[in-house]
Amino acid sequence: MSAAVPTQTQALLVELLTEELPPKALDRLGKAFSEGIRKILAQHHLLAEGCGAVDFATPRRLAVRFDAVLERAPDQSFTEKLMPARIGLDDSGAATPALTKKLTSKGLGHLSVGDLVTESDGKQDYLYARGMAAGKLLSEGLQEALDHAIGSLPIPKVMRYQLADGVTSVKFVRPAHRLVVLWGDTIVPARALGLTSGRRTLGHRFMSEGDIEITTAASYEQQLAAQGKVVASFDGRRGLIREQLLTRAADVGATIGEGAEVDALLDEVTALVEHPTVYAGQFDEQFLAVPQECLILTMRLNQKYFPLFEPDSGKLTHRFLIVSNMQVDDPSNIIEGNERVVRPRLADARFFFETDLKTPLPDRVVGLASSVYHNKLGSVFERVERVRRVSRHVAEQFGLNPARAGRAALLAKADLSSSMVGEFPELQGIMGAYYAAADGEPEDVVRAIRDQYLIRLDAPVTDATLTSTVLFIAERVETLVGIWGIGLAPTGERDPFGLRRAALGLISAYEQLRAGGYLKVSDSNTLALDTLLEAAAGTFKRGVIAGGTTQEIEAFIYERYRNQLAGEADRNVIDAVLALAPPLHQVQARIQACSAFAGRPEAVSLAAANKRIANLLKKAESAPGEVDAEHLQEPAERALADTIATLAPQARAQFEQGEFAASLATMAGARDAVDAFFKDVMVMAENPAVRANRLALLASLHRLMNQVADISRLAQ
Repeated sequence: MSAAVPTQTQALLVELLTEELPPKALDRLGKAFSEGIRKILAQHHLLAEGCGAVDFATPRRLAVRFDAVLERAPDQSFTEKLMPARIGLDDSGAATPALTKKLTSKGLGHLSVGDLVTESDGKQDYLYARGMAAGKLLSEGLQEALDHAIGSLPIPKVMRYQLADGVTSVKFVRPAHRLVVLWGDTIVPARALGLTSGRRTLGHRFMSEGDIEITTAASYEQQLAAQGKVVASFDGRRGLIREQLLTRAADVGATIGEGAEVDALLDEVTALVEHPTVYAGQFDEQFLAVPQECLILTMRLNQKYFPLFEPDSGKLTHRFLIVSNMQVDDPSNIIEGNERVVRPRLADARFFFETDLKTPLPDRVVGLASSVYHNKLGSVFERVERVRRVSRHVAEQFGLNPARAGRAALLAKADLSSSMVGEFPELQGIMGAYYAAADGEPEDVVRAIRDQYLIRLDAPVTDATLTSTVLFIAERVETLVGIWGIGLAPTGERDPFGLRRAALGLISAYEQLRAGGYLKVSDSNTLALDTLLEAAAGTFKRGVIAGGTTQEIEAFIYERYRNQLAGEADRNVIDAVLALAPPLHQVQARIQACSAFAGRPEAVSLAAANKRIANLLKKAESAPGEVDAEHLQEPAERALADTIATLAPQARAQFEQGEFAASLATMAGARDAVDAFFKDVMVMAENPAVRANRLALLASLHRLMNQVADISRLAQ
């Protein structure tokens, strides 16, 4: 019978006070610290049912509070498998030394043989110890939880530091100075990183009233806010900052913008302040002559400011917002100080831009010969020449002037030697586009340079974006063939050269070329993937690219497409279409057609028949030849031959016109003849000529049915 379950619960607080934590990792560290402690307390049944948790993370602390924690866990029943009975008991049934040693090692030395039970595991009798184990005390479980949480934190870089005794050293993300552990209003004894638990913590470095003595676990957040001027919750602080940013921006008729960059900056500043207050600053409007991407990046990256934009046009204004860690009555010194700090940054950006403009973009290309792309693939200049050749090949497929595409490829990487990109690598392509425009390059070339680093194409290709698309394709194909060809294919989660991303980008280009009308669904030859990959492989020096590379990449691309399509259609339909490795721009249309066919009443029968045909053809002694009408003996096989002859011209014509659904619907008319054939005809006849003729008949049917997809896959 189990012991009484403890009922007294109180809130539990654990706080680790440190020096400034890495801002980009703070939110992750806070959640991991909370989860690490929760996991172990839950394992020991110290959390009451429905117990909630709140995690806290500020630049100088990681903390968590649980609503309802037991002082001692309920007693727990246990079953411990010990050893085979023949080893644990001697002939008289007494414990052997081996059993005694085992019980002692398990902390069960107080048990006798009479306390054990013998049960069979299906092979032999085993000895088991069963009973009730005393519930873990909170102080014991908490220490284990604290050790686990600290030891399993996703620390980006560990540092070793010496403790106050001048002898002992510990490793942690940053030096830790205080440990607070309270259950209700009671200190729970615990140790971590050379610290002993207490109830005193610190607030804001400058605005706090001094040391803060936390009264109870439940009062932690309120006391830090009131006495320490610290907003302890990361999410709460983030929400407060965002609200202030939006209000301040609206006050001056502007916006902070949107997107991943804004969210990332918001996360970072949340991790830099404990008491956020937003102030507005401005800079000289003359700096707006510099490309706004340069100014935005330097303010966000270097100063952690939020640039402000015109609501309608999205154009950068000369104002910005500062997230300060201080709230003061007169913020003029803070604002003026930040305006003074940002001025030289913006001046540097202007200097880089104006200096770069003095060297035409084409003159920078030759300098790429001294920049190594990869030691096995040569310089960046050599890569540019390869991409240029592939671009010309792709351009010819669409009637685009190869010289125009080649020009875009030639200039695409020229900005890598510019001062601006040297300072801000994130501006690759963007600055090249500005410099190309300043040099008077054609608009489509400028656009191609700017768009080359897009992850994927999201809009139908137009005349204005065709050059961009050509360069986009050429660069990704060259990357795939080159990197894969020297043995650096992705493995597991590792893909340092972004080949998966390149493959998906290439797929998107085919889709948008189709959407823009440059690739017709009926066109199976323009920009054929295998030919494109071979053309790219041909741009490398002999012996650089491993044999079989293009075939491996082609399979890789179709596998990426398979993963991308998962969830958009039935898996069997996707497999049926991709089994034929069709032109990439036809995949979506074929899937739609195959999905419609799969819903027809004839689909199940024809898919099963197709699978049967495939198995029979695998067993054929030789490749099937042409059907000989003189060897058609049975009425059912003659009927099938007549059906094929009737349906084939229409089905082929529909397929060639890209009418995949219609082609499959036409072939659905063969069901009755196919069913009758397999019912009445023995395919593997004894007469070799008859058998070969029947296999030839089935082979012709198989080719006709599988023009759009491998229909047999629908029967899986």
